[in-house]
Amino acid sequence: MELCFGWFLLVASIPAIFAQDISHGSIVVDGTMTVAQTDDNFVCATIDWWPHDKCNYDQCPWHYTSVMNLNLSHPFLAKAIQAFNRLRIRVGGSLQDQVLYDVGNLKSPCHPFQKMKDGLFGFSKGCLHMERWDELNRFFKETGAMVTFGLNALHGRHKIKRSLWGGDWDSSNAQDFMKYTISKGYQIDSWEFGNELSGNGIGAHVHADQYGKDLVNLRKIINELYKGSQSKPSLVAPGGFYDEEWFVKLLQTSGFGVIDVMSHHMYNLGAGVDPRLVSKILNPDHLNKAAYTFGNLTHIIRRHGPWTSAWVGESGGAYNSGGAHVSNTFVNSFWYLDQLGMASKYHTKVYCRQTLIGGNYGLLNATTFVPNPDYYSGLLWHRLMGKVVLNVESHASPFLRSYAHCSKGRAGVTLLVINLSNQTNFIMNAQNSINLKLAANEQNISRDSFTHSLKKTFSWVGTKASDNALLREEYHLTPKDGYLRSQTMVLNGIPLELTSTGDIPSLNPARVNVKSPITISPLSIAFIVFPNFEAPACG
Repeated sequence: MELCFGWFLLVASIPAIFAQDISHGSIVVDGTMTVAQTDDNFVCATIDWWPHDKCNYDQCPWHYTSVMNLNLSHPFLAKAIQAFNRLRIRVGGSLQDQVLYDVGNLKSPCHPFQKMKDGLFGFSKGCLHMERWDELNRFFKETGAMVTFGLNALHGRHKIKRSLWGGDWDSSNAQDFMKYTISKGYQIDSWEFGNELSGNGIGAHVHADQYGKDLVNLRKIINELYKGSQSKPSLVAPGGFYDEEWFVKLLQTSGFGVIDVMSHHMYNLGAGVDPRLVSKILNPDHLNKAAYTFGNLTHIIRRHGPWTSAWVGESGGAYNSGGAHVSNTFVNSFWYLDQLGMASKYHTKVYCRQTLIGGNYGLLNATTFVPNPDYYSGLLWHRLMGKVVLNVESHASPFLRSYAHCSKGRAGVTLLVINLSNQTNFIMNAQNSINLKLAANEQNISRDSFTHSLKKTFSWVGTKASDNALLREEYHLTPKDGYLRSQTMVLNGIPLELTSTGDIPSLNPARVNVKSPITISPLSIAFIVFPNFEAPACG
């Protein structure tokens, strides 16, 4: 009876064994040449202005995470930022162009945002008290945050028709606010002008020639206010969706040296209510579409504004607060990390995630402040991926995405490998382009000696490698219990959860013999660190 039952289990397991495909291939990294460079603080997150009664699709996921009322004393919040050891935070969002600053000669009453039927985005103007600005800056200093602040680019303008606004920007309130900020010694890394007013805008838009004229004025103000200062903030604009004609005209109108950074927004997954969000995230063809925007912006900067650099000033994947039960789960990291990799290749210096906290797409849960899976994805990128981007090629499958950077703060190279397939195990060998001739000679080895070939290939990571037992570091990311919409990320088999004192858990790698093949399980992500990879581009 026991023999029959055992035979039944064996037969029953055969379909499961063969249901998963195995694909062998190579990943070739060229460490001889720099493809692009990011900023040291490439990973960025936003704090938005949306109040708790901002709602979409019968959901109100923002709670109390606004610039105005976010609980800055929550211990999880400070620890989450401090774990980055300098996280760039962008203060901005849709309502920033309706923000007044309670300083100087402001004659309007200082009230919070309120629901208003005919207001832009359904809200009235709001006002930032300087007491709150003081609190925010104390918090930024304590956590070591690097601050980008978005100014109110609609102040003083009037609506001409539909969503078009005209007239000169009234800079007086912003100038008084900047003076106050300087007088208090608050460190602002960059001032951004406006939010989503480019092209046809979102809710409102301003013609590019007018926008450029206002930026010239803002540049003069910054130069004057920071005269003699050792650190002058950068001027970032326009913080809107890419429109080639509008962006080109803005550069031409503003002229040489006015704009330091061209910032644009991306929500390439569509509306947060779209039932196809998960299928889009796992579709390599859909992910590739973002390259068009990145490539075009790179082209116009080279041609019309080589003194500027590109930022993604805001990106949450799915717009209108993100997708419930998608944007705050493991599956979203496939999109997030892939876009960090793609943006880097196209000379993007900074990538700001919408949001640090708030909406469905927050890196932190809006009520508990507990990190969502994407928080750990961003933190691992920040700690492992250096600013020098390398070329990497793999023809194993379009469902296997790979990116390579010089490792951060150490010698060697770090690979990011993303497996979008739900059934293919990829067994990959890493090759250094320096040794491709040697690799070509090895191609004549028979299929029967494949394992031997893999082991020899791994000794080619560089001429510094030897037959000694060199180790690489692996960080394999999977969802808890294999559930793609899990809100718990698993690192090398261990669920990532805050410690009993609310600290970010240790992100420990598995150390693997460098000669062994890399196995990337279906629907998983891995960072692979090669400390002995010979890459002249890494210095």
